[in-house]
Amino acid sequence: MFPEAMRLYHRTLTSKREAKRNFPATIGIWVMLLVILIASCSVPKAAQKQISVNLNADGKTLTVQLPPDSTVQHALDATSLSLGSLDRTEPPVYSTLSNGDSVQLVRVTEKFDVEQVVIPFEHQTLRNESLPKDKDVLLQSGKNGLEEITYRQVFEDGVEISGLPVPIKTTIIKEAVPEIVMTGVQTPFVPVAVPGRLVYLRDGNAWMIEETTGNRQAIVTKSDLDGYIFSLSTDGAWLLFTRRSKEEGQINSLWAAQIGKEPDQLIDLEAKNVVYFADWVPGSTAQVVYSTVEPQIAAPGWRSNNDLHLLTIFKSKRINQNEVKLETSLAGAYPWWGVSFEWATNPLRLAYANDHQVGVLDVTITDLEMKVDKTSPLLDFNPLQTNASWAWVPGISWGPDGRTIYTQDHVAPPGTTLPEESQRFDLAALPLEGIPPLHLVSQVGMFAYPLVSPIQPQATGEKAYKVAYLQAAFPSQSETSRYRLVVMDRDGSNPKALFPAEGVPGLTPQREWGAWSPAPLPTSSHFAITVIYQGNLWLVDAATGEAQQITGDNLTSRVSWKAKP
Repeated sequence: MFPEAMRLYHRTLTSKREAKRNFPATIGIWVMLLVILIASCSVPKAAQKQISVNLNADGKTLTVQLPPDSTVQHALDATSLSLGSLDRTEPPVYSTLSNGDSVQLVRVTEKFDVEQVVIPFEHQTLRNESLPKDKDVLLQSGKNGLEEITYRQVFEDGVEISGLPVPIKTTIIKEAVPEIVMTGVQTPFVPVAVPGRLVYLRDGNAWMIEETTGNRQAIVTKSDLDGYIFSLSTDGAWLLFTRRSKEEGQINSLWAAQIGKEPDQLIDLEAKNVVYFADWVPGSTAQVVYSTVEPQIAAPGWRSNNDLHLLTIFKSKRINQNEVKLETSLAGAYPWWGVSFEWATNPLRLAYANDHQVGVLDVTITDLEMKVDKTSPLLDFNPLQTNASWAWVPGISWGPDGRTIYTQDHVAPPGTTLPEESQRFDLAALPLEGIPPLHLVSQVGMFAYPLVSPIQPQATGEKAYKVAYLQAAFPSQSETSRYRLVVMDRDGSNPKALFPAEGVPGLTPQREWGAWSPAPLPTSSHFAITVIYQGNLWLVDAATGEAQQITGDNLTSRVSWKAKP
């Protein structure tokens, strides 16, 4: 028994070893059988039943056989048909098709026609007070222009679906030239006697009124004065002005003309791109101080250099230039916009205003050089956030005694969370004796532009003066509001609204809105203010408010009024 038992054990052990050794092969066989079983349950695609689809195109119908789940694009691919750049299908090419579906291929074409159309010329009328009333003079003959208009028509399978032809492009072949007629507008304005010389800018030319408002003559007739600078010298003998430049990358140039000389005897002062400030040094007709800008494409069309230059004119007409260094702080929070300046005469000082500060520059001027001795800030305020391509800079005007500057303060009322957006602007006086700023009038609007009169001696012997300013009709919306002219005493008392009258449109504010007479009117013994209103000059009696229109052609944009030599 024992030997038999040993043989049985040995066979069993051998069988187990064989089974273990052949286990991987066994697993492989089972996996192969499983794959074959699964494959035998799936029908090959080629053997599946295909779908039939009708394809309608170009007036024919094609029937194509496609596998299930095919799209319209598959149907097109199965034929020789192709889609043009404008063609479309119904349903769209990405749609899945079913047996028996139909596909419509729509051929889309377009047609372009070009038509030439005459552009009629415009008729323009220029009003001119130098011509008799209703007399017309043809300045320029009108010529029609020509333009090409391209029309588009759309067709689907040869049938127009766009309706009327649609214009898609217009090209100007020749610009129309307007007809310009100058017509006389002499009006029955009663001449008024006036002191000094009143010079005004009318349609690019400088005109002068002397002795009476009916006595007028042209003094610069170049038709290219741009109005950025327009200022008489203190004695009224010279006019300083800017002319538009034809040179690329240049805005304008600075010129001077001596009143009483021939209009074409002008002096090119060899200064370029003068926008914010240029004026005669007080008491001089041989020296000018000016600032410059750098032209650029972006609004407003320039970037301020925030500089000062002294220009000296010699008898030989030779020009000497001297640049003055300024503190960088004068550039303000928006340095691209620029700084305003205003002369005082005794002592020689320049008031300055930027977007956050008003102050004074004490200067020394020799024959060839100007130096800034001291900078004295007098008023700090929060820059106005305009959310536009301009910055707010207050107007500045010296009292005639050189001891006070009149300006505006941008005020943030208590509790204001965004002071830079405040719409409160007060008229303020800035004494130079160390006295804090005095708020004289509240809520005048952002464009008050104060203008101080000459000394007006009183019966008591007091050397008083008046302050004129523009008052916004709607102070909380002063950026778009109209304004009225108001005159008050130098301490803010006795304000009186003078012009225009109630019930008529107000003034459109501008920095150089008018000028005080250099002396009282001969007829009333009152000082007067000339105001630019709706493109015309008006003479307003500062005591009574009586107003008289001086010009009537709506072409006046600047004015300067000084004593005669």
